[in-house]
Amino acid sequence: MRKYETVFISDPDLQEQTRLNLFDKIRNIIAKENGILLDFDEWGNKKLAYEIKKKLRGHYACVTYGGTGDLINELERNFRLSDDVLKFMTLQLSDDVTVQQLEIEAQKAQDQSEEADKKDKEPADKEIAGDEVVEEKASAEDEKVEKTEKETE
Repeated sequence: MRKYETVFISDPDLQEQTRLNLFDKIRNIIAKENGILLDFDEWGNKKLAYEIKKKLRGHYACVTYGGTGDLINELERNFRLSDDVLKFMTLQLSDDVTVQQLEIEAQKAQDQSEEADKKDKEPADKEIAGDEVVEEKASAEDEKVEKTEKETE
């Protein structure tokens, strides 16, 4: 078994539900071909370096997984047949990886994503505290300006 990463660009004009169906289809292909999904990272809409199928923007996604050559063939065949995928590229990240190593890595990736979700919820509280600090600094600067104005008079 080998570890792969596939980056693909889908049509930016797709409805959200259609895009989610495409992502589910990819996950199902990986599962059906006895692959192990490690990470599915959605990068969002970005400007393309050049026009592809008369589109100037694309919705990027990156999939990291473990599998065999048959999985790659099936995944790329589906990408070629789909009108929703503009471009794709698959890279082999490592050669000869055991299933246990991939499962451990998948668990770590899941734990990290859960921690990231928790951190995304925390900054709202910190932003309020940050505003208070900015207000304190602003009032301190105002006091300095007032002192210098009094000294110059």
